[in-house]
Amino acid sequence: MQEENATGELTAYHCIIHQEALCGKALKMEHVMSIITRTVNFIRAKGLNHRQFKAFLTELETEHGDLPYHTEVRWLSQGKVLQRCFELREEICLFLDSKGKDTTQLRDEMFLCEMAFLCDITSHLNAINLQLQGRDRVISDMYSTVKAFKTKLTLWETQMRKENLSHFPSCQTMKEKLSTSAFPSTQLADKIGMLAADFRRRFADFEAQKSRLELLGNPFAVDVESSPPNLQMELIDLQCNDALRAKYAAVGAAEFARFLPGTMPQLRIQAAQTLSMFGSTYLCEQLFSLMNLNKTSHRSRLTAEHHSILRISSAQSLTPNIDELVEKMGHHQVSPSTSNK
Repeated sequence: MQEENATGELTAYHCIIHQEALCGKALKMEHVMSIITRTVNFIRAKGLNHRQFKAFLTELETEHGDLPYHTEVRWLSQGKVLQRCFELREEICLFLDSKGKDTTQLRDEMFLCEMAFLCDITSHLNAINLQLQGRDRVISDMYSTVKAFKTKLTLWETQMRKENLSHFPSCQTMKEKLSTSAFPSTQLADKIGMLAADFRRRFADFEAQKSRLELLGNPFAVDVESSPPNLQMELIDLQCNDALRAKYAAVGAAEFARFLPGTMPQLRIQAAQTLSMFGSTYLCEQLFSLMNLNKTSHRSRLTAEHHSILRISSAQSLTPNIDELVEKMGHHQVSPSTSNK
């Protein structure tokens, strides 16, 4: 921004990954997760119960031999716990029966339907969470991911009301096994609607920046006439330049801004302002994790002077200057003929 002498106001965003994780709270299905967590804790918390449960699964020759723990710190663990518990629901009930525990709630068909739904929707939320992570995810990429997920939610809500469970395999399994009650498709469709509403609320700022984000994402596809007047002439020049179009296809949206020529100053400023919107704290958290790994009890002598360790481990595009290194080393090398003397 300083290089371009830009004075425009910069836009700040809360971490999009955190926002997406918070959207899951809108489902209001803590009552289901609390029962599952309590069940898993009973099996895993005591060594004897855990060993007996693993032996029990071995005797039954099940596909899975254990249950994973769920922790709030790890966002993706809930989905894994739910999936495993759903797959082992009958074996878990049999084991708890052998321990004299009440399994009425775990056998209730309504609870099992809600558990199946939570299992499927959490799997979808985990999928978008993983898509939002990564070093090279700029704000336009994250915008496209969130936009696609909101569209998927609309589709899922419509399909759920029609009892079309194509994208909810666990729900489909439960629907086929129901004996007395009907599958609560309307109730679960309302849950999807609540989730979609929370996504729209939390990511409302995206709509305000829509044109700017689409311009960064693919400047060759935007409509020139609907673009700001100060960009229109440069956009025409850009979209008619085959060399720049080929460069965009080769390097992608995030890197392409570096190749915009000086004859397109307004597009360069626009790209700089948009790229300054850091959509997530992923890199910050990754750096913090690297710091914790480096500052172990076995490396206690590391100080702030050793910042090069963090720089190298977190660098995205650090390339050594071999020629300069060789030149520096050349002043200290001794020729073989000299050493033989």
